[in-house]
Amino acid sequence: MIRISHFSYDPGEHEAENASNSYLMSLIAIIAGLPLPLLNLLATLGFYLGNQKGTYFVRWHCTQALLSQLSLLLINSVGFWWTIAIIFADESITDRYIAYIIVAVLYNIFEFIATIYTAIQTRKGIHVEWFFYGRLSSLICKSDL
Repeated sequence: MIRISHFSYDPGEHEAENASNSYLMSLIAIIAGLPLPLLNLLATLGFYLGNQKGTYFVRWHCTQALLSQLSLLLINSVGFWWTIAIIFADESITDRYIAYIIVAVLYNIFEFIATIYTAIQTRKGIHVEWFFYGRLSSLICKSDL
């Protein structure tokens, strides 16, 4: 699911730090705003917007971090509102609900671990592409070259 590849150039120390910080921003937001999935996305979006004029390496990794947070928001929002419907409405806990919550929790754990790993590798200047998000990031983020 994660692929390490060579970037078109070797990023400098400052670039590697900023790219790594894009992932760390989402981790801090997850810890601070765990019950509110929108907080994670807003923190990552703010960092993304703040680095739009940065180098390609930084912009690319900010884009990948933002895309992963966007899908996490969608998955967690469905689980959140489904749970609210069960608590406050006439919904009942079904096998489909339990299966969805298990998959959502597993996805969150995987994304958390992948984010930590990517932040560490990116800080070393190593380019890490996530399955699906990496290709989207390449399509969205235009190269300086």
